[in-house]
Amino acid sequence: MSHEAIQQLLLSHKISPNKLLGQNFMVEPAFYPKLAQYAALSPSDVVLDAGAGFGFLTRFLSERCKAVVAAEKDREVAAVLREQVKGYGNVTVVEGDVLKAKLPPFNKVIAIPPYYLSSQLVMWVLERSVDCAVMILQREFCERLVAKVGSEEYGWLTVVVHHQAEAKLLDPVPKDMFIPPPEVDSVILSLKPWATKPFEVKNQSAFIQLTKWLFTQRNKKLAKALTPYIRSHLKLSKHDAETIATNMPFHDKRVRELSPKDFGAITNALPN
Repeated sequence: MSHEAIQQLLLSHKISPNKLLGQNFMVEPAFYPKLAQYAALSPSDVVLDAGAGFGFLTRFLSERCKAVVAAEKDREVAAVLREQVKGYGNVTVVEGDVLKAKLPPFNKVIAIPPYYLSSQLVMWVLERSVDCAVMILQREFCERLVAKVGSEEYGWLTVVVHHQAEAKLLDPVPKDMFIPPPEVDSVILSLKPWATKPFEVKNQSAFIQLTKWLFTQRNKKLAKALTPYIRSHLKLSKHDAETIATNMPFHDKRVRELSPKDFGAITNALPN
């Protein structure tokens, strides 16, 4: 595969990369072995390639694992994908939105997905029982997943991802590895679900909802940020909500100063 090969495919099928779908096609196969290595790919694995494009990564993976589920939303690109994997009996092509499509079971994710999908895809992956996910994504986004408490990048996604998995930023990926080159820097991201979570929460959806809410007021102290949430969700008076909020753990800390474990403790301490 090369720049020329990708360009020829685009020209011969009269396809123009769609900016709205975040289409940047990787042209450097040297990164494929790295993705496989970081995912500890084995012959028994079934891999999801989310945003499979023209299937170059798909074919590489299919020769090294049990099966590949190749998901591609763009109809024209999916048609080329089917051509490219013809004869690969262990590849299943799924045309449609990977977040909504009915997919065969898989145990690992190895992908170079469209960057606009990053946040939703990471959350979607963490909701599933996978061994790991190794993806090439926007560096700035990935830095939010591993941000330090109190930093500008620290946010709800940092907290929620930390509860579910160990996130690591690995090799940088140069812009000229893609056609067309993205406007942002890229990096290989590894997500590996914890064998034992670093802290427990009683209600996962409440944990996510509360964390998102609090980070909309990241510079406020917890008691002040939490009061309107309690009023809204527990249907209490302002006085009663303030009483609960001021008796919560870490009530005098600013939201941005709270650790992921703190958010778990706050969620667990809230009345049902």
